[in-house]
Amino acid sequence: MKELEKMVKEKYGITFQNKELLWEAFTHSSYVNEHRQKNWKNNERLEFLGDAVLEIVVSDYLFHYYHEWQEGRLTRLRAQIVCEPSLAEFAKKCEFDQYIRLGKGEENMNGRNRPALLCDLFEAFIGAVYLDQGIEEARRFIMKIVMPKIKEDAFSHAMDYKTLLQEELQKNGDIAIRYITLTEEGPSHAKHFEVEVRADNQVMGTGVGSSKKAAEQSAAKMALQKRVK
Repeated sequence: MKELEKMVKEKYGITFQNKELLWEAFTHSSYVNEHRQKNWKNNERLEFLGDAVLEIVVSDYLFHYYHEWQEGRLTRLRAQIVCEPSLAEFAKKCEFDQYIRLGKGEENMNGRNRPALLCDLFEAFIGAVYLDQGIEEARRFIMKIVMPKIKEDAFSHAMDYKTLLQEELQKNGDIAIRYITLTEEGPSHAKHFEVEVRADNQVMGTGVGSSKKAAEQSAAKMALQKRVK
């Protein structure tokens, strides 16, 4: 586990005071079951704690970064950030999969690449950092790994911008929202659409796409971005 300690220190500037917490974070229950005489602890309790720390840090960031967004929109984005597939990708990006201690059975079943396992590992590491270094160090790590993806709009594929725009525009009452196709070009197998969205006959945004639906989503996204600015 010396390699793990070195990696965490060099890549993230974190030196654990209690190294057992770090090892615990990277110990799967299958490994504990196969080494009962060692009295190892698995990472499930740390995963529980790390899940809560991650959610509060991400929630705090979204609350202040998207200061005009309503609760529903913030909740949907947070759900996409802290979901299993996203956290599994973060764990792999951090190369945590290379250091997890697995039982032989779990290893043989390709557990090192199992999304649920990697998700739990990522949360367990955050829990360990929180216990050993405090909330600010945990926040710093999360900001380094997670927040750049938010700024890159990496989770936009999961957002229904038309619904979000409707919620935003109609939060104070009904407003007529219309999507108007400006252009439709290209052969049937390679169409190109340009759409604008209007609210009470005021142009809010324009978008392009290979289908009307995609172009409408793009227009709604532009309208939302203008309102946030």
